[in-house]
Amino acid sequence: MIWEVFRQERKGQAFAHAGSLQAPDQAFAEEYAREFYGRRAESQALWVVPRDAVLEIDDFVDELERNYHRVDGYSLKEKLKEARERAAARAG
Repeated sequence: MIWEVFRQERKGQAFAHAGSLQAPDQAFAEEYAREFYGRRAESQALWVVPRDAVLEIDDFVDELERNYHRVDGYSLKEKLKEARERAAARAG
């Protein structure tokens, strides 16, 4: 079974993905993660979760079609007008 390990370097910081490990059960995965990611006091805390429990979200709907990479920004007024028109049409 594959387990994903997330570590917190200092108290109050966000957790970051540290890596993956293979272990037959939760107890073994916890001990392996402690040894591999915590033995030199490099982690304040660890999260160890089965890979199957990690949810992937890759379908993001951008109704306003915003493009933050454009130098001139995006036309918010026009996009809001279109969104309001769609909302009014749905409301009937």
